[in-house]
Amino acid sequence: MESATLPGRGKVAAPQLSILIEIHQALSRSLNMQESLTVTLQILHNSYQILSGAILLCDAAGPSLSLAAAIGLPPREGNAIYRFNEGLCGRIAETGKPVVVPRVSKEPLFLNRLGSWESALRPEQSFIGVPIALDYRTLGVLFINLPYTPRRDYDNALNFLTLVASALVQRLHIRQLMEAEQQKLLTENVILKQQLRQENRLQNIIGNSREMRELYEKVAQVAHAPTTVLLRGESGTGKELVAQAIHYNSPRSEAPFIRVNCAAIPENLIESEFFGYEKGAFTGAVARKKGRFELADGGTIFLDEIGDLSPMTQVKLLRVLQEHEFERVGGLETIKVDVRIIAATHADIEELMARGAFREDLYYRLNVFTIFLPPLRERKGDILLLADHFMLKYGRQHGKSIQRISTPAIDMLMRYHWPGNVRELENCIERAVLVCEDQVIHSYHLPPTLQTAESSGTLPRWSLPEAVASHEKELIQEALKSCRGIRARAARMLGITERIITYKINRYKIDVDYYRG
Repeated sequence: MESATLPGRGKVAAPQLSILIEIHQALSRSLNMQESLTVTLQILHNSYQILSGAILLCDAAGPSLSLAAAIGLPPREGNAIYRFNEGLCGRIAETGKPVVVPRVSKEPLFLNRLGSWESALRPEQSFIGVPIALDYRTLGVLFINLPYTPRRDYDNALNFLTLVASALVQRLHIRQLMEAEQQKLLTENVILKQQLRQENRLQNIIGNSREMRELYEKVAQVAHAPTTVLLRGESGTGKELVAQAIHYNSPRSEAPFIRVNCAAIPENLIESEFFGYEKGAFTGAVARKKGRFELADGGTIFLDEIGDLSPMTQVKLLRVLQEHEFERVGGLETIKVDVRIIAATHADIEELMARGAFREDLYYRLNVFTIFLPPLRERKGDILLLADHFMLKYGRQHGKSIQRISTPAIDMLMRYHWPGNVRELENCIERAVLVCEDQVIHSYHLPPTLQTAESSGTLPRWSLPEAVASHEKELIQEALKSCRGIRARAARMLGITERIITYKINRYKIDVDYYRG
């Protein structure tokens, strides 16, 4: 077989067909675009006997070409760049048509910017360049330089080089699709980060009471420093929200924010969760795993409910705070990390230290900058702001057009003592939104726990001793509820001794265990 005819391309000689097959096979074996272009030129240099050649790609930034791969050309610093319609390569890119120059010394548009030909040192050369195009869109330019031969079949050489360019189209098209996808992902990532930063701005913490204004000032003071922060307050006051605001308003906002709920991790797993483990460290450790501190390197780690840590874990955590280093479970390598620590707890740490359940040296290491989050009952003026915020939030989420909260419902919200704080209020409003069938949240949409004697018209008609006893029992129950069933704390809250509160609990047959849950 001396030649083959390809549709729309004319005849291609058998040796050229073998070269094309070799190029296609090489391209199918490589997923790297740069490697694909270089291998193509090497095959042309070895099998087609070109003197030199290059592939220039169109820049996405503007109408210009930059060198992507070359062979047989002198080394140079930086990339050669051709503007469209500049020189032979620029004209090919501009017009989308091939160019054949039998003798480059006679062609004024041959700029020789790549140094492929020196008139004093090399014989005459022929230039053949073709566009690498897809759907009438030029992706790049392929050109080769051949020894000048008066009898060379330039039409055949042009057909052959056009087929080589066609083989490269798919590779370059995949590259452009990957770049477009990467750019899309990058754009989406930037948008998501902007949304995340917007959602965690300090201004998005709801409240304008004096206590909250003091909180904003402290967060603003500490956000831009790498200082360890200890957040203290009852459950549901928004400690995690404040931790996020500190992180996303700090210089570490682009780095990871890792959350760890110390109370939710079993004691026998918390060390491996914190510091990771090596393969084979224990049964089931089939591969190395990074811990939360290693994942948070360069960013912030939020240790929630730190008062529930075991004494052994407290020792290891103290070392990370002091030395910023640790070893994985089962490993010997010391890992250095740059992590900002924000810890939070609702527990009475002073009481824990008095009982020996919390190390004093760890407390003093954490207690660099402490922020106390006020309970909702101490900032009653923010209840209506929060209720309106949650009403709009869950109205949009559940597709309901709820406009306001009725006055009786507001009165009920304001009278309630909110032992669950903002979290309880949020759950209460979400429930009201779900059961509301019109545009107004009424008192009967609120949970039964908020119903009072005044709002329900069930004021008791008791004697004074009975009313006093009922009120006393209710006060003790509320104190136990706020203190999670701890009698000593409830007694201090009520201003009585632990002996007296025990007597009252027995008298009124109050189930203390119920409030410990």
